[in-house]
Amino acid sequence: MTDSREDSRAMVDRFFDNRAAYLMFTTATNEKAVVAERIGAELQHVGPGENALRIFDAGMGDGSVLTQVMRRMHRVFTHIPWLVVGKEISIEDVRIALGRMADRLSEHPEMVVVVTNMSYSEAPSLTPAGGKADDTVWIEAPLDGSTADDFSGQIHGLFDQLAHAWEVVTSPRTGNPLYARPAVLVLYRRDREFILKDVIPRRGSAAAGEYDLIVASQPYRARTSVERKVRLVLVPLARALAPAGRLIVVHAHGDDPGLEIIRNVWPDEDPFTTGRVELLAEARRQLDEPGDSDLIFPEVGDEEALFRYFLHAMPSERTEHIGTGLTLAAWNAAAYVAQIDEGRLSEAMSSGVYVPATREVLERRGAVWFNDEAYLITRAPV
Repeated sequence: MTDSREDSRAMVDRFFDNRAAYLMFTTATNEKAVVAERIGAELQHVGPGENALRIFDAGMGDGSVLTQVMRRMHRVFTHIPWLVVGKEISIEDVRIALGRMADRLSEHPEMVVVVTNMSYSEAPSLTPAGGKADDTVWIEAPLDGSTADDFSGQIHGLFDQLAHAWEVVTSPRTGNPLYARPAVLVLYRRDREFILKDVIPRRGSAAAGEYDLIVASQPYRARTSVERKVRLVLVPLARALAPAGRLIVVHAHGDDPGLEIIRNVWPDEDPFTTGRVELLAEARRQLDEPGDSDLIFPEVGDEEALFRYFLHAMPSERTEHIGTGLTLAAWNAAAYVAQIDEGRLSEAMSSGVYVPATREVLERRGAVWFNDEAYLITRAPV
């Protein structure tokens, strides 16, 4: 869920993350696993800093991508301390993500997990702007025990406190959720506190700020202008890279059966108007301060940048009949990826036009897949 504070479109024309649509999308496709696999491939190019490997997830969501990446991290960096910082404004996603961290803390004891609701410009340093530092809800929760069951119970015991800390207000201009107060949650195992003493962020002297790997999966709305995507998201994230650090960004690309479904209803629909080339060019333009001179903007071809994920379907649903469930799942995924606003989405659903539009593509293609695009910004080593 993004938290950009500006948008040029009226609220009635905006795409809002619908929780039911999101949950159907994540269970009906293998997008999370495929994105995690692509991000995990970057670990071969990443190394820890002075006393820890530092990872920042610029939109943690429910943690399904991050925790899969962390599994691979444990294989590659088994005995190295980690600082894992996740940005997420949705308390529902925070609860789910934290529930997944109990297993990670059990497998990799030398780890600090931090979650914050701050904006892209604030979250990497865990420092709110505009003199709000004194208003920050800072929760440090060392966990006792040694098993995932031990940690799970204690993490769930924090949820009532987090519900208050993660309170949101609605922007009157964009309708997007904004935090009511900045919040930070710090988790680590008490039996590893001495080992992690230089890694644990403390209020007023955060041990965060520069990261060896920054993950930004779907961090902005497709229709947001290039200038705003770069200014609000890419610039603060790139500046949070440590020497030799890597920022990997993943966003929807289109040119796939999912977009064909949408264009069967709205022939002129074109949600993916900017790609990595335009974004990297604008990033070069905006990242022009002295501290940005060692940033690198790798250029790669489509064969390396593009990858696809699929809609799940039983073989019989593909070969024998196209059932209502498959049609609805395909339509929901296509509309979610294309970020169709709720007004048009409701109209298409109530009229039933989505059914023939979706089944035509399923029959012609035999499957539904979606293309994502990945690109990098890196910082040169010292």
